[in-house]
Amino acid sequence: MPSSNPRRPVTDLIRWPETAKVNQVIPKERLYAEASAGTALKQRFVNEVRRVRWAYKLGEESLRLAPGESITEIQVFVVDLKGSSLNNSVLASIDKAIPSQIIFELRREDGLWIGQAMAATHKRAGGKAKATDYFHTGWIESAQPRVPLPAALDMNGLYSQLVGRLLPHPLRPGEELSEALDRFGRIRELTRKIAAFEKTLRAEPQLNRKIALRRQIHECTAVLTELTDPVPSNKE
Repeated sequence: MPSSNPRRPVTDLIRWPETAKVNQVIPKERLYAEASAGTALKQRFVNEVRRVRWAYKLGEESLRLAPGESITEIQVFVVDLKGSSLNNSVLASIDKAIPSQIIFELRREDGLWIGQAMAATHKRAGGKAKATDYFHTGWIESAQPRVPLPAALDMNGLYSQLVGRLLPHPLRPGEELSEALDRFGRIRELTRKIAAFEKTLRAEPQLNRKIALRRQIHECTAVLTELTDPVPSNKE
């Protein structure tokens, strides 16, 4: 399940409400046709996906939860894998084919062991999903007890909570999902910058340049510590 995002520790799967159950298999051919998939992507569907099931439809009728400003429904799709991994481009093509927001559950079998994982991207209304923007949990044993839906005031809030729990760095108290994603972008940029500085430092022969690089690494690390703190300090 390749991803440019660092993995967070394994979390619990959600116990989806029975009132929202759909349990309808969607032909793979329909999905990649709707997504205008090319030959390579179609082959990934064939090689990596056993079946796609529309499992639940979360909305006002099934949850008795008010529609949000931009989100009225959230779909839960279960993707059964043929092997142990799934390229994110497959998820992005399903998101492209289905207009509403989707939370994915990936399911794989390895002998007697059955593992599941959750995955999603922040799919804005009318926006396109990118394969590099997906967040995943680790693999979780299917027998592990599930947890209830997170509390929310409307569908926008529920979507923020569902996607937010997948982020490598969890939502801070009172933080909007868009703010958390912006913060994660800064974390990713700083992490790359620090790695580049450290690589340059190892090859730098001049003492004055080494001192300057160490100072830059220290400054970036301090900012990174603030950004990754679950509870921000007053300085931020």
